[in-house]
Amino acid sequence: MTVDASVRHLRVAIIGGGPGGLATAIALSKIPNVSVALYEQATLLREVGAGISIGANTWNVLELLGVADTLTSGHPTWTILNMNGRSGEQLDRRERPKDGIKRPPIRTQRTALQKTLLAHVKPGIIQLSKRLTRMVDKDHEGVELHFEDGAIEKADLVVGADGIRSVVRDAAWPSYEIKFTGTTIWRTLLSWDAVKDLDPRFEITGWWHTPTTHVYFSPVGEGLWEIASRAWQDPATNSASKKSWGVPVENSYVESYFTEYLPEIREALARVPPGGWREFAAFAGPELAQLTAWDNKVVLVGDSSHALSGAFGSGAGFAMEDGWILAQALAYWKNDTRKALPLFDAIRLPYYSRMYAHLSSEADRRAAKLKALGDPTFDERVRNKIITDGGKDMSWIYQNDIGAVWKEQVDRLERAK
Repeated sequence: MTVDASVRHLRVAIIGGGPGGLATAIALSKIPNVSVALYEQATLLREVGAGISIGANTWNVLELLGVADTLTSGHPTWTILNMNGRSGEQLDRRERPKDGIKRPPIRTQRTALQKTLLAHVKPGIIQLSKRLTRMVDKDHEGVELHFEDGAIEKADLVVGADGIRSVVRDAAWPSYEIKFTGTTIWRTLLSWDAVKDLDPRFEITGWWHTPTTHVYFSPVGEGLWEIASRAWQDPATNSASKKSWGVPVENSYVESYFTEYLPEIREALARVPPGGWREFAAFAGPELAQLTAWDNKVVLVGDSSHALSGAFGSGAGFAMEDGWILAQALAYWKNDTRKALPLFDAIRLPYYSRMYAHLSSEADRRAAKLKALGDPTFDERVRNKIITDGGKDMSWIYQNDIGAVWKEQVDRLERAK
């Protein structure tokens, strides 16, 4: 193979082996003169959690990565329900359009997505049991990475794909803080056969609400069924004990938060096998002014770049879009990080800024509706959680075509030359 001498050789270190890190490794491995190493702190690469949604935006980036055909399991989510968890009243039923859809929206296991991506990562790229402890800016020599096992590595570019509690972000943005939002999520997977006798609506992906909690049910394929239940816990008294990853909890503890629900829902929770629940605490942080640092030697992708605690239910898709755009920017500028990383910032930073703005406006809208109700009943408070009167067009997220976004950016660059 002929190597273009004008293309700088680039050593890239990716920190974190989640969907964002794996997608970034796949995309960067296709660029000439780039050597990629992915460092993951776990001893075994495995996903925590339960299910994950794959919509049009995520399918688009999976296609661009060349991995979409490998993801074959999941439950089509053409219909989405929002229900009153105490009365069983249907608050909203959304039927997604099927016309012109190449791949159906699905809910699948997180492990299925991980296996799909792993199948396309080149051998030798992933290094396990590598917990990053600190980074040192070595100016023109790159970044020095220090690991818990004593190893020291150097890279020209560090990609922080290490999640909402990012060590990379903490090093390059030391004043950044995340806080417990008050939302705690308990997740599990169990056999659909174990609960299918309870209510036929449980086979439809949907949320069942009370004013301060909800229970999410969905099949995820391969005979499995997901529960993701959420409740509010006061940050003033619960923050110190909260972790963002899956912590085992007792069944009775989870069930105690959902005693107001329909008997069928309480029974579904009761059928979770002992030890089946994992607790995840939602953390969030402020909007960043830049996603790049240290003179374009550090860049953030995925949750590390926008600490929104899964607010849009498409975090894996966002992270993979980040990784793909980063690779395109580097390829376009022939691995010149001084040009490629500002281009990445110019594309992705406004996108995340729009998300922060949307969440703020929706919170204000709900608060205004609640205030207008005066002294709302239980059912009115539940209905207020579900914005069904048109809402806002969310196609900029859920139908985002990242390939078209990139093409539009390139066209602008070419016209400016």
